Amino acid sequence: MADPELVRFTLDNGLRVVLAPDATAPVVGVSVHYDVGFRSEPEGRTGFAHLFEHLMFQGSESLEKLAHFRYVQSSGGSFNGSTHPDYTDYFEVLPAAALERALFLEADRMRAPKLTQENLANQIDVVKEEIRLNVLNRPYGGFPWITLPPVLYSTFPNAHNGYGGFEDLEQATLDDCAAFFDTYYSPANAVLTVAGDFTVEQARELIEKHFGDVPHRPAPQRPSFAEPAPEGELRGEQIDPHAPLPAVGVGYRMPDPINDLDGYLANLVLAGVLTDGDGSRLQQRLVHREPLVVDIGAGAGLFGPFEARDPDTFTITAIHPHEVSTEQVLAALDEELEKLAATPPEDQELKKVTARWAASLHSEHDKLVSRTLALGSFELLYGDASLVYRLAEKMSAVTAEAVSAAAKALRPDSRAVLVVRPGKGASGSAEQEGTEQ
Repeated sequence: MADPELVRFTLDNGLRVVLAPDATAPVVGVSVHYDVGFRSEPEGRTGFAHLFEHLMFQGSESLEKLAHFRYVQSSGGSFNGSTHPDYTDYFEVLPAAALERALFLEADRMRAPKLTQENLANQIDVVKEEIRLNVLNRPYGGFPWITLPPVLYSTFPNAHNGYGGFEDLEQATLDDCAAFFDTYYSPANAVLTVAGDFTVEQARELIEKHFGDVPHRPAPQRPSFAEPAPEGELRGEQIDPHAPLPAVGVGYRMPDPINDLDGYLANLVLAGVLTDGDGSRLQQRLVHREPLVVDIGAGAGLFGPFEARDPDTFTITAIHPHEVSTEQVLAALDEELEKLAATPPEDQELKKVTARWAASLHSEHDKLVSRTLALGSFELLYGDASLVYRLAEKMSAVTAEAVSAAAKALRPDSRAVLVVRPGKGASGSAEQEGTEQ
């Protein structure tokens, strides 16, 4: 089956554009991906990339505060933004007739967001409240994406808390904001994606009209965030006052997501073999047969797959009863990985996982918002938006031997282990835990 139509071009100011026309429904998705994320924020300003994402919704030089919200919602659309390790995205999904409105809004804030002391102070408070809600005041908050990297990694870009510390957030200044915008929020450092019901000619004309005069600024040179893999097991411990039970997070370095995609995909399939569904290996052994844990999961990427460049992390997390030790969980985990390393999974087991992955990818990309965001992020990270349409096929081609090799690479002498211990105030009932979340 041929890939759906994709048109790619670059404006004179450096803005890369991806067009994916699809007339099956009268809606359009518009996204802008900027090549900046948690790993690019300066030392002493943890959480700054996420804070700046918030500021991009606070008006512009030509639109007052909240106007972006009103224009999208009054058109019957939805919008949002999110910050990732290596990029920040913004999007709208609207009726097809509102395409020009969405393009105007994105070009307007790419040109000049409204950076004021009032907006900055307000959004610092909003982000702090978000951290309280999602991390500080809930069981296992930030586990493992905030708490595991400082154990596995040693450099600031890879190890620091991307949500941010309160002290760093409070010290952010308007000069910091202006410098961040000038450095990273240029058209040459961004990808614009339009998907849905439009003609290529119409979209080209509107994009040139609204984005063509956004001033060019050179894209910053992206530094390498590479660092050596651990040469021994690394250990860390966290006291969680809200956790009802102990937990353990294990992190391993993965193949380069961009330059070794086949190796990376083998790790995705390995995660499915280990913990995807009740029939998976770790679910069967650690939850049902022994049982040692009450919950277990494995995943490629701290934020999910295809979210970051190298280095990226394979994680296994487990919540276990008080009477079960961390060493018991790790020993069982190592045994199952050794079995997979020695004997590749059988064809039926492999096909079950790859079929689920393929079905999941097709289902996600059937949603306009997911497809728009995926096309933009793959163009930014991989330089090839069309790879989105080939992922299911590439996933289905992963061999049992590749999964076995991926398991063999997850060694005890090259990993990070984070132990989470319940602290004071962790004796709440299940009902209280649910309320907190």
